[in-house]
Amino acid sequence: MLEQLLIFTRGGLILWTCKELGNALKGSPIDTLIRSCLLEERSGAASYNYDAPGASYTLKWTFHNELGLVFVAVYQRILHLLYVDDLLALVRREFSEIYDPKRTVYNDFDETFRQLRMEAEARAEELKKSKQMVKPVNNSKKQGQAQKAGFDKGNKKREGSSAAGGGDDNDEGKGRKLENGHSNGNIFEIDEPRMTAAVNGKENTSSNFSAFDVSKLQKRTKCGKKTDTVVNKGSKVDPKKKVTKKNRVWDDAPPETKLDFTDPVDGNGNEKIEVVPASQGESMMDVEEIISSDSEGEEDDNVQKDSKPEATKKGWFSSMFQSIAGKANLEKGDLEPALKALKDRLMTKNVAEEIAEKLCESVAASLEGKKLASFTRVSSTVQAAMEEALVRILTPRRSIDILRDVHAAKEQRKPYVVVFVGVNGVGKSTNLAKVAYWLLQHNVSVMMAACDTFRSGAVEQLRTHARRLQIPIFEKGYEKDPAIVAKEAIQEATRNGSDVVLVDTAGRMQDNEPLMRALSKLIYLNNPDLVLFVGEALVGNDAVDQLSKFNQKLADLSTSSTPRLIDGILLTKFDTIDDKVGAALSMVYISGAPVMFVGCGQSYTDLKKLNVKSIVKTLLK
Repeated sequence: MLEQLLIFTRGGLILWTCKELGNALKGSPIDTLIRSCLLEERSGAASYNYDAPGASYTLKWTFHNELGLVFVAVYQRILHLLYVDDLLALVRREFSEIYDPKRTVYNDFDETFRQLRMEAEARAEELKKSKQMVKPVNNSKKQGQAQKAGFDKGNKKREGSSAAGGGDDNDEGKGRKLENGHSNGNIFEIDEPRMTAAVNGKENTSSNFSAFDVSKLQKRTKCGKKTDTVVNKGSKVDPKKKVTKKNRVWDDAPPETKLDFTDPVDGNGNEKIEVVPASQGESMMDVEEIISSDSEGEEDDNVQKDSKPEATKKGWFSSMFQSIAGKANLEKGDLEPALKALKDRLMTKNVAEEIAEKLCESVAASLEGKKLASFTRVSSTVQAAMEEALVRILTPRRSIDILRDVHAAKEQRKPYVVVFVGVNGVGKSTNLAKVAYWLLQHNVSVMMAACDTFRSGAVEQLRTHARRLQIPIFEKGYEKDPAIVAKEAIQEATRNGSDVVLVDTAGRMQDNEPLMRALSKLIYLNNPDLVLFVGEALVGNDAVDQLSKFNQKLADLSTSSTPRLIDGILLTKFDTIDDKVGAALSMVYISGAPVMFVGCGQSYTDLKKLNVKSIVKTLLK
């Protein structure tokens, strides 16, 4: 049964709801649809599944882009109603005829909707009956005949092969070649050669059909001596003199008794720390990036060049006339060339293919049916729509002012906890130190928590960063439970009055369930204020797999009814990718979490914010 049908504008004004249904929806499926699909450029999807305590809905929608209307139908997911798509199309057609931008109430549409619903249900019922009337063809008889024919055909093959071989037991080797040419009783049978082995009573000795030619073997054995002499002559050539390696001289110094070189000791056993302090300088987080204003027309020209081979199918005059006179309504066929060119361009910039395709579908859904303005090309319209979509995706949905949140937590007399997670080797510890350096510049007291208790050298690496930055570090060594270490670190920071605790965790692949379970336990036990996923800007399609599986594992392995997922993204090695910035788009699209930091160098100052306009310009360049 249909739960609800709504018609509202893109601005959020509800024009009409079905009073006949009158079902109170549990939760907020419409609001979730708007946030998760319509505002996140996922409107090209066929449907959306909404899950809430005691509610499980499927939502389908359609647009009228020229009028700026959205039509949404909601029904129980278990029902699988077949007439919903047809009903939405009928409602869209009828409502667009009576729509007036000045009107806000459409009570007269109730009777029209009742008739449209009955019509759609009747069509679905007729379609269901027609499918039931068409009985499936019983092919069991034909299959039995085919199997019998195949069996007889196989027998004929065997008979033909025995005829080719002569039929005598003594002549069996003529019809069937023996394996390796030896009479060891192991028969190597090939059906197809046997069927064509006897032609006009003569045996076909072609190399294509024989497993091994004995006559050739005899010839080779006769000529074996010649080949041996050739090899011997060749072996008489004097080889080049080998360069003898000099013996290595090892140092006679005794081995080091201590492997932790971060704590050097002198001859008396006293600790002697000589750590170079961190270089002073302003972090790039506080420097505004200036975008060079290049000619805007280059993008349009590039799109037009990319889409030219397919656009020329309509003819030069027709496309020129269309851009001058304008087009009544854009159709999907008009958008495909420009969208294909944009999809290829996004993929060359390291955007995952799945994400690029969904973006193009969403842009097509938002433009289909719109009127093309005069003196405007389709490629320019598509590019402008794609640019708006990319800005909307990359712009954070909520405030990510960490400094403000740190001061808010300080007023409550508790530390602000940030947990760094990610796969192996992406640079979590290094970028944790960069974040610490940036916080120190804003007079925020920081403490590090060494919760990577698996990787050898992880504690020593973080200890070196802490000494250079001259901040405290909480550590318990290796082979400890990271969740307990993080909990004790937060308690220590509360006692010492530290404003922020930066928790370093071990790198783990998204498919490693034991380590993902340990990470889920750490997050659940300590309830951090921010969970940062550290990922490389070099990855393409793998970014989608990493983030989606990280979120999925954190949700599945959590014991809480409302599991904590990834809150933000830190992109590393951003200075090594040139214009291949698509990983940022892929990560944000798949997770919905914003890119909060970008690592762009080796020093502590090389950390900056993601400039959305710069990324969008690079993607469409």
